[in-house]
Amino acid sequence: MTLEYLLEKLDYKIITGQIDLPVSKLIYDSREACENGVFVCIRGAVADGHTFVSQVAKMGVTAVIVEKEVEAPGNITVIQVDNTRKALAYMSAAYFGYPAEKLKTIGITGTKGKTTTTYMVKSILEKTGFRTGLIGTIETVIGDKTIPAKNTTPESYVVQETFREMVDAGIQCVVMEVSSQGLMLDRVSGFTFDYGIFTNLEPDHIGPNEHKDFEEYMHCKGLLFKQCKIGIVNIDDLHYKQVLEGHTCELETFGFSKEADLCASEPELINKPGFFGVAYGITGKMNLEVEMDVPGRFSVYNSLAAIAICRHFGVKEEAIKEALLGIRVKGRVEIIPVSDSYTIMIDYAHNAMSLESLLVTLREYNPKRLVCMFGCGGNRSRLRRYEMGEVSSKFADLTVVTSDNPRDEEPEAIIDDIMIGVAKADGDYVTIPDRKEAIRYCMVNAKEGDVIVLAGKGHEDYQEIKGKKYHMDERELIAQIQKEENM
Repeated sequence: MTLEYLLEKLDYKIITGQIDLPVSKLIYDSREACENGVFVCIRGAVADGHTFVSQVAKMGVTAVIVEKEVEAPGNITVIQVDNTRKALAYMSAAYFGYPAEKLKTIGITGTKGKTTTTYMVKSILEKTGFRTGLIGTIETVIGDKTIPAKNTTPESYVVQETFREMVDAGIQCVVMEVSSQGLMLDRVSGFTFDYGIFTNLEPDHIGPNEHKDFEEYMHCKGLLFKQCKIGIVNIDDLHYKQVLEGHTCELETFGFSKEADLCASEPELINKPGFFGVAYGITGKMNLEVEMDVPGRFSVYNSLAAIAICRHFGVKEEAIKEALLGIRVKGRVEIIPVSDSYTIMIDYAHNAMSLESLLVTLREYNPKRLVCMFGCGGNRSRLRRYEMGEVSSKFADLTVVTSDNPRDEEPEAIIDDIMIGVAKADGDYVTIPDRKEAIRYCMVNAKEGDVIVLAGKGHEDYQEIKGKKYHMDERELIAQIQKEENM
């Protein structure tokens, strides 16, 4: 292929050289530079690709894509664009042969619910015979192949490379989590989603390393609805009209509102040995009764979103019911079988909104005592720590404050911040910095009828300390404690 082909859907300016050049590889990491490669200069959080032009030229690269002036050897073609991240997305789509055009693409955005909803969609579609790939926070799934995730939404080159692999593997549909960062950084530019889904929005991911404020966060979420054919949105969310400002897609809605295209009736809680569940009815563009062994009102929203998508694929009611009844998502209200006398679960709730939603939901099942163990990440918003501490102290009977991913901060300093919030409500509390020992405390001191939530880590199997990731899986810790305590 030629450089001219890769640039065919971009506006650009030729600074030096020519575009009728053979291309051996498209590159955005200078370490991958090679003969006849094209290097796209990306400004990252750590390094700026524009500073590596001379280095990649020595390694054989014959063209560079820039968004600002650079010093380049005379034999290098220099192409200037307004946004090199967007250029990488469009060039990647071309490089891999526009694979999204051969797939039904489903993008899900929102503060919470993205992960669970993607798995629900995948499960329902596959029950109906649609081979479905997945890209998300936990993993990428291509048939029987799974790849652990590094980002919720990968870099655009990886997205297109994954789409290509899915097409070659006979995958028909792909459902993916689309983060606000992914939208802001053009990781999903270069193609149009067939379906875009909005779950909900609350302040999150706001800080020096993420979004500057809530308005930017909301704006970035809304970019999906300028890049999809059909938008499916939660009509009950307070911000949905603002998220949809300037949308270019057709719209459908779901929620409890009578105005929703898919309207859920008030859910009925199900409490059986081994799980908490929920049942509800749907009216509107579909009429059916749904039951699933995932608790709470938020599970109704997640499943409604999934059903709203799958309706477009002609999925039969029985396939929906069967898929939802057996849904399991790692680290999302994941119950770990430990004891008949109490329940322990792992959940990814890592901000005040998601933690409150989870604790309020579990409180509705009338546990004898609700115990919440959590920590907060270092190098992140301190406000989140205060808020989560207050929420846990308000809605849990006992809060166990521990360490999460302290990163470059001291765990005790983070715990001190959390305790400022804990002190604002009246729940009992204990602080245990070592996460394994905190889990041990919860298990050893569990009482008949307790529900214990290990919040914050979810699917993660590591703890990040001083720039290094150490293996730590809460499922393994629970098993170790059981063995050590002869439980």
